Amino acid sequence: MAQVLEFKLPDLGEGLTEAEIVRWLVSVGDVVAVDQPVVEVETAKAMVEVPCPYGGVVTARFGEEGSELPVGAPLLTVAVGATEPPAGDVVPDGPGGAVPDSSEGSGNVLVGYGTAAPPARRRRVRSGLTAGGAGQGAGPVFAGPGLADPAPSRTPGGLADPAPLRAPGGSAAAVRTPDAAVEVVAAGSGGPVPVISPIVRKLARDCGLDLREVVGSGPEGLILRTDVERAIAARTEVAAPAAEAPAPVAAPQGHRTPLRGIRGAVADKLSRSRREIPDATCWVDADATELMHARVAMNSATGPSAGPKISVLALLARICTAALARYPELNATVDTERREIVRLDEVHLGFAAQTARGLVVPVVRDAHARGAESLSAEFKRLTDAARDGTLTPGELTGGTFTLNNYGVFGVDGSTPIINHPEAAMLGVGRITPKPWVHEGELAVRQVVQLSLTFDHRVCDGGTAGGFLRFVADCVERPAVLLRTL
Repeated sequence: MAQVLEFKLPDLGEGLTEAEIVRWLVSVGDVVAVDQPVVEVETAKAMVEVPCPYGGVVTARFGEEGSELPVGAPLLTVAVGATEPPAGDVVPDGPGGAVPDSSEGSGNVLVGYGTAAPPARRRRVRSGLTAGGAGQGAGPVFAGPGLADPAPSRTPGGLADPAPLRAPGGSAAAVRTPDAAVEVVAAGSGGPVPVISPIVRKLARDCGLDLREVVGSGPEGLILRTDVERAIAARTEVAAPAAEAPAPVAAPQGHRTPLRGIRGAVADKLSRSRREIPDATCWVDADATELMHARVAMNSATGPSAGPKISVLALLARICTAALARYPELNATVDTERREIVRLDEVHLGFAAQTARGLVVPVVRDAHARGAESLSAEFKRLTDAARDGTLTPGELTGGTFTLNNYGVFGVDGSTPIINHPEAAMLGVGRITPKPWVHEGELAVRQVVQLSLTFDHRVCDGGTAGGFLRFVADCVERPAVLLRTL
C-alpha cells in the first residue's frame, strides 16, 4: 500500500520565519513528480515557488490562499507509490500500522531542508491508548523518533480534518514532536495548550484570553493566530452591549491592506532606519549635458568599439563606485552593540525598483569590480526579475550602499530614508532641460539634482559634501572618471 509523507514549509533562508500562501499549484488528488513546484509563497523578501521532494498523489493541503504559515508547518501530504487518488483515508503499511521508511528524496535543498536522507520512521499510536479505560495509566504520551501522530484524514474540501489523540478516559493526550515545539497536555492538567508559536501565546496573554477556551483549527487541534483573533473578536462583541462606558469611536471604514510579506518587511525596515539612524541630507544641481552626450557616443559606436547599450543608471553607478573608492567612509555600517563603525571592502550596490508588489531594492554584487557594460546588464536582469516577482532572498539583501533613481517618477529631488543598516544613499532626480550659465553665457542645459542622505555617525558634513561634489564633477565632466580607470 502507499505510504503517506508529510511535506512541511521549509526554511527559506535569511532568517525568515513565515510565508504567505499566494497560490496553490496543485489540488488534492493531483499526481505530482519529485521536485515539482506545488505552491507559490511570498516571504518578507520575495516570491518563491516551493518544490515538493516527494512524488505521488496529493492527499491533503494545509492552508488557504492568503493565509500565513510558519516555517515547519505542514504544507501538504503525499501518498508515495500511489498513481491515482486514494478512495478513502490512506493507512500506512507495516506491522502495527507503522509507516515504512520512505524512499530516498530528490537530494535538492531549499535552505534548511534537504531530501537526501530518508525521514525517521513514523508509527500510529497503538489502539490501547485510544480506547477509553484501556491500556496503561492515563498519562502524557510523547511522540519521539518512533512515535508520531496518525495521518490526517481527508475531507471533501481536501484540507486535513485532524483528530487529536485521546488518552485513557477520553482526555487529550500530550504530544511532543521533535520538529515542532508544541505541547498538548491532558485536559484539566494545568499545563500548556497546543499553540503554533510563542507570539500567539503572548497575544492571548496580553488580551486576557484563556487558551483553554479556544478551539484550534490547525493540525491535531493546534491553535493558530486566526483562532485567537477570532476568539478575542467574539468576546469583544459579547461584552460590548454590557459595557457601561461609552462605546469607543469606530475605526475609520475603508479598504485595509495588511502590512505583511514584502510590504510589511519594507515598513519594518524603514521604521527601524528612522528610529536608529541620525540622518542628514545635502544636495547639489549638476549639468549632465556632457554625460548624456557621452552615453549617446557609447551607444552609437560601430565596429570593434560597439557593444551592448549602456543605461544612464549604469553610468551613475560607475560614478558612484568611483566616489566610494575615494570616500570609503560612506560604504560602511554601524555596529550598535559594539559601538563600532564597520568600513566595508566590497561595494554591493542596491538600487530602488518599483514593482506591482511594492518597492524592492535588488543588490548588484561587487559593483566596484564591474564596468558600465556589466552594470547595465545586471541592472536589467535584476529589474526584470523584480517585476516578475522572481528575485531570490539573496538578491534582495546584503547591500552596502543604495542608488535611488527617483527621477524616473518625474521628480527633481527627495530626502529618502536610508536603507538600514547601510550608511548612505545617493538620490538622482530627473534630467531635464533648464536655463544654466555655461562658459559665462546663459544656455539651455540638461540639469539634474543630486542628493546624498547619510548617517551622521559615520562621517561629518565635510566628507559627505566631498563625496557629492565628486559625483557632480563626474556628471558634468565624465573625463574625470579616467583618473579611476
